[in-house]
Amino acid sequence: MDEFKKNVKITSKYFKGHGLRMFLIVIFTIVILALRIVTPIVSAQVLIKLTDNVLDQVILLAFVLLGIDVLWNICWYFQQYFYEKIYKDVFSEVQNEVGSAILKLTNNSLDENSTGVFIQRLTGDTSNVASSFDQLIGELSGLFTSVGTLVAIFVVSIPAGLFSLVATFISFGISYFRVKVYAKEHKRIKEINEKTTGFIGELVRGARDIKMLNSESSFLKALRDKVDYNLNEDFRFKVKNRRFWLVEMVTMDAFENFMIIFLVWLIMINNITITLALVIRNYQSKATGFADSISRLMEAFKDFNLSCTRIFGILDSDEFPKEQFGTKHLDNVEGNFEFKNVVFSYKKNKKVLNNLSFKAKANTTVGFVGKSGEGKSTIFSLLCKMYDVNKGEILIDGININELDKDSIRGNITIISQNPYIFNLSIRDNLKLVKSDLTNKEMREACKMACLDEFIESLPDKYDTIIGEGGVNLSGGQRQRLAIARAFVQKTEIILFDEATSALDNETQRDIQQAIRNLKKDYTILIIAHRLSTIKDCDKILYISKGQVLSQGTHEQLMKNSKEYKELYESEIEK
Repeated sequence: MDEFKKNVKITSKYFKGHGLRMFLIVIFTIVILALRIVTPIVSAQVLIKLTDNVLDQVILLAFVLLGIDVLWNICWYFQQYFYEKIYKDVFSEVQNEVGSAILKLTNNSLDENSTGVFIQRLTGDTSNVASSFDQLIGELSGLFTSVGTLVAIFVVSIPAGLFSLVATFISFGISYFRVKVYAKEHKRIKEINEKTTGFIGELVRGARDIKMLNSESSFLKALRDKVDYNLNEDFRFKVKNRRFWLVEMVTMDAFENFMIIFLVWLIMINNITITLALVIRNYQSKATGFADSISRLMEAFKDFNLSCTRIFGILDSDEFPKEQFGTKHLDNVEGNFEFKNVVFSYKKNKKVLNNLSFKAKANTTVGFVGKSGEGKSTIFSLLCKMYDVNKGEILIDGININELDKDSIRGNITIISQNPYIFNLSIRDNLKLVKSDLTNKEMREACKMACLDEFIESLPDKYDTIIGEGGVNLSGGQRQRLAIARAFVQKTEIILFDEATSALDNETQRDIQQAIRNLKKDYTILIIAHRLSTIKDCDKILYISKGQVLSQGTHEQLMKNSKEYKELYESEIEK
């Protein structure tokens, strides 16, 4: 209950600004409840008047029932209309807040959990929270209707009321036990759904590679296994739930039929009249619905609680740690940075960087070389604060990046990776993601520098061409050039090229290298490259081995003083 109160308190902020709509929903709900209680009385009178052959009053009562039905439908329409308005706004706010929170999670949180965890919470759970108001109102309406009907039966006949009360308590006991089992199983099913959703997401994103590997049958078998397991567990869950429902429904039906026998007995002993028996009979189904309403209400509470807990696990809890930034802000970053005795590992007891130290001056070009897996790309990730160092310091313009706010770091650093992610948008919109007020002139200039403008102009829709999810309609080289153009649009003080020209042909690579040379003296440029010809002209080259700087200097200096660098360079020439 404490957790429920906490969740209600937190979610109440999303319903602020909807006070009038919620008030009107409550008013319409009260009217609907009153009409539900009145309808059986009028219906019973219709039967009585028909029996007594008072047909003119039957016609009058028919018009009364028609008026009740019309009023009920009008109230229901406006109740749902205002609810849909609330649902739309609340769902949008909750989903946007969760989406924003996901982007603030540490990379470790994203690495250690499947995408299904976040997709399920971002879509299903946010929808559950947004719809919870209507669900709770609906179940409470049913509950109040049942309570009102039960009271009405007591007013008509105390013995009949006591009989209904006993039936209600027995049904409630069965419902209560069912909901306890339901809550525990429902949480487990959601966790299974997360894993299946994550695998489906991977299958869709990796469809091209799966085809290239000729592994469709293996992946389809894995998909079938996961989906079948998911559905089988869901089926078992529903069967178990339905068994309780079966017992509950049979019990309620039995009491309804026993009520007929009980009413006949009351008539025989002159405790009630036939007319009152008809009224009670009309009320009975709604009265015994009390237990059903209670169980559904408990289910709604459990679902609401579970969805809130899963959402707030992302929004505000230790389940998924958030990125932490400092408060210092740099308006004008010069571009000097330094690694001081940096130690870092993705997993415990497996160091990627081991007391790494080096400096880079502003407006210089620094190259990083070395074998794969030696920590070069990790240096870039740490400089962008995608991960936090285990020990040591990283300084930008002499300030520890842990003291800087997010904009001071990522607003001044652009990274172009070997496999850049291109969004399923037009070329224009992909470029506008980094600068919303991008002009056509700026866009064309950036694409010309990236040697992409000529290709874009050859397309039927030119810059408005939709390029598919992940840039599927572009070649590997074109995706890299678009990512490079995106970096040129951003114009940050520090630009990181992580194998950014690996997918380019030699001619295009030379053009890009010339574009990079044009940026020299104005930007701090860091380049990771396996092709050493890409970094020969760097002001400084660092040879990284086992997470440390093995040697550093210009190309000429390393050729003289670094055996490892010389061997690497000569082996490339031989190729």
